[in-house]
Amino acid sequence: MFTRILLAAVLLSSFCCSLTAQTGMGTVKGSFTRNHNTIQLTTTTARLQLEFCTPGMVRIRSSWSGSFEPNENLMVVQYQWPSVALQIKDTKEYTGFATAQLQVRVYKSPVRIDIYNAAGKLLSSEKLPAGRAGGMVTQGDTVSCTRVCQPDEQFFGFGERMDFLNRRSKQVNLNVGRGKGLPHAVGAYNVLEANYSPIPFFMSTQGYGIFLHNSFASSWDMGATYEDAHRFTANGGELDYYFIYGPRFPAILEQYTALTGRSPLLPRFALGLQVGTYSGGTWGHEQNTSDAYVIALARKLREMGIPVDLLWLDSTWRIFGKNGGKGATSFEWRETFSNPKGMFDSLYAMGFNMVGLHLRPRFDNGNKIRLLDTAQQLGFTYKEGNYAGEFVNFFDSNAVNFWWQSGVMRVASIGARFLKTDEGSAFGHLANESDKVGPTGKAVEKLHNVFPVAYAKAPYEKFQQFNGIRGLNQTREGYAGIQRYPYIFAGDWPSEWQYFPAVIKAGLNIGVSGVGFWAHCMGGFEHDADPELYVRWCQFGMLSPVATVFGMDHPGYKEPWNYGADGLRNFKKYDSLRYSLLPYLYSNTWVQYKTGLPLMRALVLQYQDDKNVHEIGDQYLLGDNLLVCPVTTKGAQTRTVYLPAGDWFDYWTGKSYSGRQYIHVVTPLDIMPMFVKAGSIIPRQPVMNYVGERPVPQLTLEVYPGNGTFEVYEDDGRSLAYQQGKYSLVKLETAMTGKDLRLNIGKAIGNYPSTIKSYLVGWRAVQQPAKVFVNGVERKPAASKETAGEDGYYYDKAQQQLWLPVNKGSMQPASGQDAEIRVTF
Repeated sequence: MFTRILLAAVLLSSFCCSLTAQTGMGTVKGSFTRNHNTIQLTTTTARLQLEFCTPGMVRIRSSWSGSFEPNENLMVVQYQWPSVALQIKDTKEYTGFATAQLQVRVYKSPVRIDIYNAAGKLLSSEKLPAGRAGGMVTQGDTVSCTRVCQPDEQFFGFGERMDFLNRRSKQVNLNVGRGKGLPHAVGAYNVLEANYSPIPFFMSTQGYGIFLHNSFASSWDMGATYEDAHRFTANGGELDYYFIYGPRFPAILEQYTALTGRSPLLPRFALGLQVGTYSGGTWGHEQNTSDAYVIALARKLREMGIPVDLLWLDSTWRIFGKNGGKGATSFEWRETFSNPKGMFDSLYAMGFNMVGLHLRPRFDNGNKIRLLDTAQQLGFTYKEGNYAGEFVNFFDSNAVNFWWQSGVMRVASIGARFLKTDEGSAFGHLANESDKVGPTGKAVEKLHNVFPVAYAKAPYEKFQQFNGIRGLNQTREGYAGIQRYPYIFAGDWPSEWQYFPAVIKAGLNIGVSGVGFWAHCMGGFEHDADPELYVRWCQFGMLSPVATVFGMDHPGYKEPWNYGADGLRNFKKYDSLRYSLLPYLYSNTWVQYKTGLPLMRALVLQYQDDKNVHEIGDQYLLGDNLLVCPVTTKGAQTRTVYLPAGDWFDYWTGKSYSGRQYIHVVTPLDIMPMFVKAGSIIPRQPVMNYVGERPVPQLTLEVYPGNGTFEVYEDDGRSLAYQQGKYSLVKLETAMTGKDLRLNIGKAIGNYPSTIKSYLVGWRAVQQPAKVFVNGVERKPAASKETAGEDGYYYDKAQQQLWLPVNKGSMQPASGQDAEIRVTF
């Protein structure tokens, strides 16, 4: 009995201590002050600051130290905002600040913040049920905020998560890392633990998003402990977050990416296929590497008619260093590479647009070059206690310049044009190929998550300047802002069916979190792939934002001819499909650059009010118009597909379906289900071996019955001139009245001289037309698509497709328009 009483007393004492260790916001003291868009209030325990960035976005900061941290530039790039009109209402209970979109109420005693939309609908509150405290608190080093979960509220975001799409009732920890421990089944390959690119940002179906502007490790309880409350906690730093109102998800993403930066346009050729290679020798087989293998691989790709644009050499191009082993970079070629410059020259002569190299963020000494010693002497490595350290200090511009001039230029000067920056998570954590943990301490905890951003930024900017074209960098890890530098890949997931759907979820979650360019290793990275898995994964990979094939399986290396006739046939089929869709993909990357809306879109991004899509993690929109449905079950002959609102056409058969329903479709091995939204216009081009192999004077426009628009985007595909307005946009608009169809082709706007001279219009899923008019002139039926000419059209009865060529600008029936096409039935 005494023991139980003593235990209860100890527990009560601990509970009371933990309560007293927490410090909330107290009560408001006096009035507020205002400077431009910023409101400051003093409370009995802290300082509170509200900054109205836009009518729909407010930055909320609290400080218990009396001062606020200076602004940083790795996560957020926009701190200067135009004036926002505010209406202020001061009552006994609260002070209200109203913009054209939001009402923010700061209650005085105790302090709490409730946020409404302009119409008075409650969006988010800190008022929890009696007996439970909400709002902002600090305890020791941690800061946290607890807000109400409304009954039907669902949450999406948090970066590249492999486990779930909808985070309601779940917990998630955000700290860059690949997972710990061996065997891999419970370590690096644990889909619950993988944290390659966490992002402290989510969007709610209530119509708002929250971005925690804090680089420390954070934890998020999204209604797991109490179903009526969500809470985010950071392990250090300031409580600083942005509340962003949409209410639609695309509008929230547009503001979030205005804050943290947009995905730039890639060089157009980077949307082509990218191939990685271990040069014939992965771990344990390094003696098999050679520049001859790389040249033979490139030549075989060309000889087999496999379109490809980029190639990179992974780790084994270099010798492993003296101190860091596989986990560091010496910048010395392995002796099996007898003529690396000649290798680069040969690859570029075969039409490869870019060739790159893999590296890691630590310096090392090689056999001839002692970069680590020199960098340590100059203070360009990040200190590890009393040790000078090995990590390049990417937070120091002088260290970055040394890394570039003394390290990267050794390979850039002979032909390398981009990097694959691996192991960004190793700064302050255990690395993959080493027992080293790097620097430690509270300052490092603050930098750990943003180190991958600084690490990717350095080569992206340096190579952009050196190459004289748009930058490119491939990286595995990221955090808020990584979308600027400019793409990540999903990590080293094994070639097993169980990981395939998890990788698809990763792509959906990273897109919902503001990162547009994302890739994965088609067929998986480690282990030999089941040939059927290889086929299905490559079908998905070719219709991902960035198409990458790469594996460490020796001796197959995910090269398509090593996966049988089915593997090679499907690889070529979907690779060719991707190359034909480049005008569609490139035009959608322009949308991504302007708005933050990713190329690969979880259905919830476009249909957030449809509860059916909240848990769908194996379908997505690719751009505005294509619904892609990968097959992720071995041996599947069918799969169930959900079609959102609207009318849809089966891409392969042309069969039409109504939306807001589930359908069951047949899935032979060569077919990955795809659907096209009614009213879609899909621009396509001829397939070629690499981007720029020959001019493209004519685009094919695949048009589907219905009402819709599409803007075809063009620029030079290489320079930064698009940022100064040197581009061309042609608006296409289709409409359906009864059974009659119309297509308007607008005049190009912008100051880039378009290279497109004509269009081949192909209406899909239509019946035999009665009459066809172009600019009011009737066209005559022709015997074939090839003989239609400028005054005819061809109807393919078997394919239910109408074809007619249109010369761009040959006639101008109306201002602002190049052509008007009418089809009557």
